[in-house]
Amino acid sequence: MTTDCLGNPISETDPEVIRGIDDFIEGFLAYQTRAVTILGVIGDHPASCLGNAYAGFLYMFLESPQAPDLARPFAERALAAAGTPREQANARVLAAWVAGDIPQVIHLCDEAARQWPGDLALIKLGQYHLFNLGDAVGMLRMALHALPPQADAPYLHGMIAFGYEQCHLLDQAESAARRAMEIVPSDPWAHHALAHVMLTQGRVDEGIAFLESVSGHWAGLNSFMQTHNWWHLALFYLSRDRVADVLAVYDTHVWGLEKDYSQDQVGAVSLLARMEFAGIDVGARWQDVAAHIARRGADTTAPFLTLQYLFALERADRPEARALMQAIVDRADTPAHDRAAWAEVALPAARGITAHAQGNAAEAARLLGRALPRMREIGGSHAQRDFFEQIHLDALTRSGNWSAAQQVLELRRAHDPDGIPLNRHLAQVYDAAGLPAEAARARARTGA
Repeated sequence: MTTDCLGNPISETDPEVIRGIDDFIEGFLAYQTRAVTILGVIGDHPASCLGNAYAGFLYMFLESPQAPDLARPFAERALAAAGTPREQANARVLAAWVAGDIPQVIHLCDEAARQWPGDLALIKLGQYHLFNLGDAVGMLRMALHALPPQADAPYLHGMIAFGYEQCHLLDQAESAARRAMEIVPSDPWAHHALAHVMLTQGRVDEGIAFLESVSGHWAGLNSFMQTHNWWHLALFYLSRDRVADVLAVYDTHVWGLEKDYSQDQVGAVSLLARMEFAGIDVGARWQDVAAHIARRGADTTAPFLTLQYLFALERADRPEARALMQAIVDRADTPAHDRAAWAEVALPAARGITAHAQGNAAEAARLLGRALPRMREIGGSHAQRDFFEQIHLDALTRSGNWSAAQQVLELRRAHDPDGIPLNRHLAQVYDAAGLPAEAARARARTGA
């Protein structure tokens, strides 16, 4: 029997299909564009179980309301095709995903990871779904299923590193990321995991130097990985108030690769908002992002994405914001595995975002404050969810709640002690709160 690029037995014998399968596996793990090769192959090989499963996965990764309809024919063909038990497990995962049964997807991935620890693509897919549910422990456990048999496999340790980081196990995360880069120095997910560690630990200058040193490896990757790693570098630039660099990263690397893709859109939204919160004039940039988001319609594929779509539409004063808000209300009332996340977290957060856009800062702070303790449940990383913390902080400041704003800012300073926008904000809050000595200390930390 033939094997794939990771040594897993496969039932395929046609060289073209095998190349397509290998391109998907390596492309998916390494965020390379060749992952889509399988889409050009599968039409001539409709009886390939694994080929159909991989093609269907790609369509589901569109993260759009249309994705299940696009992927369903591939799921049906994959289920009907002959294949090894591992290949059939991939087909069942796709079918469950198309059906919207995410708990079953995760169960099947976990079961397969225990049985076939060499199937790193399926393990990574399981991590993706656990990430979207905010299950950091599950993400780590899923990746660790591959050890010890895959200890020297490329890209595995980057997956492990991100699981450790999301569990706040930063020393283990850094160790795993550096092991990943020993195996494949260009591993972009390992770069990403280490960027998270450095951001959390306030190693800003080190983070800038590290990401700049590896950024040459990101050219040619898929749009998500290119834009997201540059997004991380932009966060470090923001801390150092390097305004020109932040704007250049946004214009050159964060917005413009795949303007209709969900992850590119939310990366642009959150970076634009962070720039504005830091006092940067972003000009007319909101209009282009919001115009592309408006084309999605009332998209409630995932709460983490939808809330950022709503912020952009509100910020650009687009009428589509009202329809999306109503869709969130309806989604929160729809029985599903994630109903609590929508009803108890996303809905109050969405109402807070709307209140913020309408200038009702006190109401925005109240509603977002209600949602923030449970924001993990809507998915996204710590760094990404910080976007909602910053909206809340802006609302506290605008509403004149100096005491609450001071508490938030001083806690944030533990992770960004020398952050220039942060300390500038603190100085303003201390001035308003009647604490001029503390304002002077904060202002001194900005270098002013």
